[in-house]
Amino acid sequence: MKEENTLLIQERRVQEAVEDQNVGSIEHLPEGAYTFKTLSRGDILEGTVVRVSPDEVLIDVGWKYEGTVSSRELESMGPAAIEEIKVGDQVLAYVLNPEDKNGRTVLSLRQAELEKEWRSLEKLFETEEVFEGMVTGYNKGGLIVQLGQVRGFVPASQLAPPSRRDTERAPTPEERRAKMVGQQLLLKIIELDRERNRLILSERSAQRQWRKEQKNELLATLKEGDICRGRVSSLCDFGAFVDLGGADGLIHLSELSWGRVFHAREVLQIGDEVDVYVMNVNREKRRIGLSLKRLQPDPWSQVEEKYSEGQLVEGTITKLTDFGAFARLKGDDIEGLVHVSELSDDRVTHPKEVVKEGDTLTLRIIRLDPDHRRLGLSLKSVAKAEYADLDWHVEQAAMLGEEHEVEVESEGEEDG
Repeated sequence: MKEENTLLIQERRVQEAVEDQNVGSIEHLPEGAYTFKTLSRGDILEGTVVRVSPDEVLIDVGWKYEGTVSSRELESMGPAAIEEIKVGDQVLAYVLNPEDKNGRTVLSLRQAELEKEWRSLEKLFETEEVFEGMVTGYNKGGLIVQLGQVRGFVPASQLAPPSRRDTERAPTPEERRAKMVGQQLLLKIIELDRERNRLILSERSAQRQWRKEQKNELLATLKEGDICRGRVSSLCDFGAFVDLGGADGLIHLSELSWGRVFHAREVLQIGDEVDVYVMNVNREKRRIGLSLKRLQPDPWSQVEEKYSEGQLVEGTITKLTDFGAFARLKGDDIEGLVHVSELSDDRVTHPKEVVKEGDTLTLRIIRLDPDHRRLGLSLKSVAKAEYADLDWHVEQAAMLGEEHEVEVESEGEEDG
């Protein structure tokens, strides 16, 4: 019976085509004019809205087919959504029923959009593309991401590891997931099953792939001498890693500061935004060497202008060794060595007998060698008589300088 009805409908449409073409018979129709598409459930068609009412939306989908959106769908859409549909709009329609008991084709706008979304997701899955999605909820197993009408799930095991400062308390897994609601995440589809309405996403895989692509781009364009801005991503015993926007570069301990650094945390903290100098780019090993200190003036280039042999300085003990103690000059990144023989007039077998790390002392410069970046300091020579005249002249010069400053200030006040 259904096949007979279909044949009758097709015959009627052929006759309508004859009338539309204004010809006498089928034989005079243009080639293909009487070829009609047979609709099936699941077809997605592009059509034109020809009538809109509160209880019906009529859509012309071609081949002399006019379908109607089901009343149940219109009720679920609500009046506001129906008002947005205008006569003449081009829309996608999903065939729910090629022919109901009244001979009408029943269509769905919502199902067409859902089908389009699934097809788009299938393409992303096949091409392994990375995309963005917003977190709309969470549960004890992971995060919920709404992609149009399709709900995706990011298991906790597929979340990227959190980044935080060393001083911050690590949030509990539940606290972290709650804070991520409303955030946009880079995601990649790792499992898709339409029949089970199952869409599994991974932030970890997406970031790994994105960073690989970014690193390839950086390695291709980055060159020695470039200055980049990045964020400190991790600290380790031998330096600090800086994220340059998808690729990490390493600042070795020796390149963190012109002064001696024993651990990167003395200079940087995770999360710090810093400018770095690109020292080298090894494309074969995919490594980027960075420097922090090379964007700062070398203190040794001005050492002869600021210091001289015999001068008294203030220094802080930074390290003790068997042969002496290293001291950093106040307000500078220059370190000098107080040899064990220069700690005291008495016999000293180890510096710890006289000083300890963190002590701030008055010291005397006894050797100055900028070319080899060496500074010899002495503790025992601070009070020696042979330097009395030098110390007196320095003290007098300092006092005269202070008096001169006072006079200038006084003259300025009188002028005022």
